[in-house]
Amino acid sequence: MAARTGFLEHTRHTAQKRPVAERIADYREVYLPLPVQVLRDQGSRCMDCGVAFCHHGCPLGNLIPEWNDLVYHDNWKAAVERLHATNNFPEFTGRLCPAPCEPACVLAINDDPVAIKQIEQSIIDRAFGEGWIRAEPPAHRTGRRVAVVGSGPAGLAAAQQLNRAGHRVTVFERSDRIGGLLRYGIPDFKMEKWVIDRRVDLLEAEGITFETGYDIGIDVSAEQLRERFDAVVLGVGADRPRDIDVPGRGLRGIHFAMDYLVQQNRRVAGDRISAHPEITARGRTVLIIGGGDTGADCLGNVIREQCREVQQLYIYAQPPDSRPEGNPWPQWPLILRTYPAHDEGGSREFGLMVTRFEGDNGDVGSVRAVRVEARRDRGSRAFVPISEDEVQLDADLVLIAIGYEGATRSTLLDELSITCDAGGNLAVDESFACATAGVFAAGDAVRGASLIVWAIADGRAAARSCDAYLTGSVRLP
Repeated sequence: MAARTGFLEHTRHTAQKRPVAERIADYREVYLPLPVQVLRDQGSRCMDCGVAFCHHGCPLGNLIPEWNDLVYHDNWKAAVERLHATNNFPEFTGRLCPAPCEPACVLAINDDPVAIKQIEQSIIDRAFGEGWIRAEPPAHRTGRRVAVVGSGPAGLAAAQQLNRAGHRVTVFERSDRIGGLLRYGIPDFKMEKWVIDRRVDLLEAEGITFETGYDIGIDVSAEQLRERFDAVVLGVGADRPRDIDVPGRGLRGIHFAMDYLVQQNRRVAGDRISAHPEITARGRTVLIIGGGDTGADCLGNVIREQCREVQQLYIYAQPPDSRPEGNPWPQWPLILRTYPAHDEGGSREFGLMVTRFEGDNGDVGSVRAVRVEARRDRGSRAFVPISEDEVQLDADLVLIAIGYEGATRSTLLDELSITCDAGGNLAVDESFACATAGVFAAGDAVRGASLIVWAIADGRAAARSCDAYLTGSVRLP
């Protein structure tokens, strides 16, 4: 594969970030493109490893060694064909996926892995730039109609696959624009929204119909949906946020992270915010509770809003910089993650658990927390205080970003008789079929809040099962 000694000749090289002072003054993407020759050198680092463990790390089974080799040989047109063979939206994953393929790279055993994610994004961006990506409507139609509810990555992937199979597909979205959390959860500095618009325009040109502003179950009943369509795919996400049940939770100024991110993304898009209360970080002392992707998204946004000060709390102890014992290759490394937003300002505190919120006149003014450590007892995890002393942290805006508890129960789910599992996710069988005949579900609604690459993989799998239900044979990959 590629150059047999490329990994000996070239070190890992990834995209540079725009200067901090420049990027916090706008909402454009942080990373700069790499020169073509640098990308070819990076492709050459892909080893002739025999067993490509990057496949093990990628839920989509992306043909990574193949397109690395094609980039090295400057055959970009063939590279994008191999990329699209398994991934409907590499322009999304190339920007947003945490790249579990990279720590699974064989080179990562004792060196820096191949820059897989960077190469992936560069392939698709060049393909769009060169005009190689064009609408490919199906040659024949089956006469069957499928409704896809939800336009996040799972819904869009299912829609494109079913449309390719020749079915007439309509995507229903509750919001005013297509994209789900890609649109309103992901900040523009991670992915500018023209990237979504460009792909949606292609999907429309391929024959998919998009209907926005439809809350299925309210604006249109499930019975009406079943009458109009031969099958339904649910990609409704896992949007029920996990809360903190401590004294003072009802004080004003405490919000779920996604409520803030949705408003902020609308502001960046030029929308007038009509929601009450309007959540803004400008000039405020902000505390972000939670250390994952959502917390980092909030951090980058409040800095760009010119908050007075920001601090991020993690309940876990600070992870190590390198793999700990018991976390060997090719597992996902349990190490400290630093996002671009952490270079831009604010501070992080580890091992703190919130015990109560305090304030005056109904507004939050500070947060109390204790130092804890995580322990397991018979398989259950608990956070045990290691000191009786409380820490007081000033904050007049608190954003809770500690995860999600599954899909929000809705009239649609009730009318379709959709059941949930013990984790609050929609119950499906191994083929992503719900107990109600002709209804399928995919993405975070089934898996729980997870990676975009899993959402696309699940959307493809649900589409394959839905197509088999409609036609009696397995035709989709």
